[in-house]
Amino acid sequence: MNRETEALYNERRQIFEDIFDGRIPKRIPINVGVLTSEFATEYAGIDLMKAQYDMTLMGEAFQKVCKDFNDSDIFPVYTSRLAGGYQILEAKNFVMGSNGVIQHPEVVGMQAEDYDYLIEKPFDCLVERVLPTHYQALAGSKFQAAAAFTKYVAYSGRQFGVLGGYEAELMDQYGFYECQPAASSAAPFDFLADQLRGFREINMDIRRRGKKVLEACEALTPLLIRFGLSRGGGPYGYVGICLHMAPYLNVKHFEKYYWPSFKKLMEGLEAGGQRGLLFLENDWTPHLDKLKELPAGTIMRFEYGDPRQIKDTLGDKHIISGLYPISLLKTGTKQACVDKAKELMDILAPGGKYFFNFDKEIISLNSINVDNYHAVLKCVKENGVY
Repeated sequence: MNRETEALYNERRQIFEDIFDGRIPKRIPINVGVLTSEFATEYAGIDLMKAQYDMTLMGEAFQKVCKDFNDSDIFPVYTSRLAGGYQILEAKNFVMGSNGVIQHPEVVGMQAEDYDYLIEKPFDCLVERVLPTHYQALAGSKFQAAAAFTKYVAYSGRQFGVLGGYEAELMDQYGFYECQPAASSAAPFDFLADQLRGFREINMDIRRRGKKVLEACEALTPLLIRFGLSRGGGPYGYVGICLHMAPYLNVKHFEKYYWPSFKKLMEGLEAGGQRGLLFLENDWTPHLDKLKELPAGTIMRFEYGDPRQIKDTLGDKHIISGLYPISLLKTGTKQACVDKAKELMDILAPGGKYFFNFDKEIISLNSINVDNYHAVLKCVKENGVY
């Protein structure tokens, strides 16, 4: 890292740490690591289907993106799923589409009669019943399952090792900020709905066996806290949590089934020295007052909502992010895109506690006008000065 890049890295590190420490930073952090590997390969002119199995090709795509999109303060591109790994495990919950994009179909990993076992021994139930349902390679004998899992671990280690080498080199080259080790977890109700029971079944469960749903969420909570704390971290780390189901529940069901275990999860992470970074999918407007109860300094990236209402309700306690529509980057004029950024900064930035980010990930080249993307980030960097 040369002297100029080191100075840029130190500036980036300081503005993030200032917000984490409750201070007003020099400028608004640009926290847009939203370009997916699908976008990266398309932008670089590399076949996604080939790059999914060759991390050297994926690394070349990352190099191209980092060269042209280094206006983000953090690493701008990511991949989180290995197609080859899922194929080794014969996965049913993550499958590749004909275009090379890995998708999460509606799945049921646990039958209703398994609730009692999940409540009694959640980890055992996941290993013995849920994983073999989602991953057919784990459904045979113990020897066959162990062999498949060993093959998967070795393959993943090699592939992520190659890609990690590219990422480390690019981090050093461009001075991107990286927070302390971060992990991921899930709200207990979301985990139950997404991977165990499915969207349709969970909505029937809360009417047919609501007590079991509550007990299952309670049983899963300690395990999900352990997941979140698995990588250590510290005052500048976080646990990434995508929140799915709350907007599909009415207020009564949200407060009964979703909120108690989720709040307990967040308090458990705080007790372990970690803050949460929440991606609040869809519209959480009916539940904003409940979010005030979460540990102070929680990072909340909103997809939809009224920025003024969000700021007035949560801005004195939590770190707000998101809300900038990537659809505008596609359809708007450059001036309209810049004006929207200024509008959000005017509302959300006062007093600090604000990261600039978009409302969604960018998964294809035609999702945005690249010139508008750069104009917006340039605007934030030049105008987002305290």
